[in-house]
Amino acid sequence: MTSQEVKDKLDGVGCGMCLAKWTQVTMHLSTGMTHSCHHPAPHKIPLREIRRNPSALHNTRFKKMKRKEMLEGKRPDECNYCWNVEDNSDSFSDRVFKSSEPWSIDSFDEITNSSWKTDFNPKYVEVSFSNTCNFKCAYCGPQYSSKWVEEIEKHGPYKTSTNFNQIDSLRERDEMPFKQNEENPYVEAFWEWWPDLYKDLHTFRITGGEPLLSKDTFKVLEYIRDNWEDNPNLSLAINTNMNVPTKLMEKFITLCNDLSNNNKVRELIIFTSVEGTNKQAEYTRFGLNYETFWKNVDRFLTELPKITVNIMATFNALSVFTYGELIDKVFEMKKKHQNNQRYWVSAIQLDTAYLRWPSHLSVQILDNEHKQLILKSAEKALYYGIKTYKHDNYGFSNVEIQKIKRIYDYAVGVSVLFDVKKNRKDFIKFVDEYDQRRGTNFVETFPQLKEFYVRNKKG
Repeated sequence: MTSQEVKDKLDGVGCGMCLAKWTQVTMHLSTGMTHSCHHPAPHKIPLREIRRNPSALHNTRFKKMKRKEMLEGKRPDECNYCWNVEDNSDSFSDRVFKSSEPWSIDSFDEITNSSWKTDFNPKYVEVSFSNTCNFKCAYCGPQYSSKWVEEIEKHGPYKTSTNFNQIDSLRERDEMPFKQNEENPYVEAFWEWWPDLYKDLHTFRITGGEPLLSKDTFKVLEYIRDNWEDNPNLSLAINTNMNVPTKLMEKFITLCNDLSNNNKVRELIIFTSVEGTNKQAEYTRFGLNYETFWKNVDRFLTELPKITVNIMATFNALSVFTYGELIDKVFEMKKKHQNNQRYWVSAIQLDTAYLRWPSHLSVQILDNEHKQLILKSAEKALYYGIKTYKHDNYGFSNVEIQKIKRIYDYAVGVSVLFDVKKNRKDFIKFVDEYDQRRGTNFVETFPQLKEFYVRNKKG
């Protein structure tokens, strides 16, 4: 079915119809927040609702009212990302693309023939059980890292114009994460719902925090191992920073080996992250051991030949100087593990996305000479891709290359709303305090930015 055909089908119900409101959910169980696709802001799950109905982790009354609006031909305000696309261009919005997915479009009749009050088991589920993490990445925050909570409680927020990572507002909105050793009613509701949810899943992804530091992650894997016949076609995805204690990594690999090599899931994807190399990568992803990271990636690809490793790179102002070296390393892994490939997809993929927040770490704060390095990285990926290895599976795909090129377009396309001067000042305040709190040394780690640092500190 073409995108236009899907749009026509949706519009036949109403101009605001989107199947993702039923079929997709992201649940932040450590804070008790939920939303369907990633565009609408998460909303709080009322405890009274999950006590009566654990599926209210997805089927909240708030969300049901939005479904009602869609079925009645209205456009929910929280979905304005898609309305802006549709009203200001000829492009298809994400409501069309998400509704086109097999985990959505196959449920069209069931959804449109049911009442808005009806509970619906989502097909695509992302869940974060805990914010427990052994990293405190420069661009992360307390909602997703317990290490960040510890730092902010000890030192307070960073003294930027935005009070970066202050937690008072989280407390005010009742969004402070549960600690790992606390009873969490949202996690309890998940496990009550899980046996019924599991059988209907198309895709299940565990995020964090660091998922391998949560006992619930292993509980899920063990459940799937023992009950896989209830859903042998599940697509399973798990995030990890590849730097957890050896005992946990061994346990994880053993379980993944069983699930993947014994065909107990349709596919298994491991998501991980890195945005540079060596000391510069370790500075940004504080807690990272770069050598251990690649040792574990290599081990996964060697011992589990059916899996895919997806590197999610959050490209930021500190990525530009070693991203070319990162491309070299990814290419080395692509070539080494080329026999792992299935359906013309590399065993390891690089997914490059640009960082928007915090804005003081955006590539848009950099000088033009620094931004040109992004193009050089794209040219290297192009050389390793369709120009040289177009007949081999292990080169970089056009999608991977274009996503790097997109970083350059974003870097030079600075909006009038982006206050470069203010964000550069915030950058200096941030790295100064970062070094003081963590015992790091920005100028030594990034000598390429020494002149930039000195100039903007004076200014």
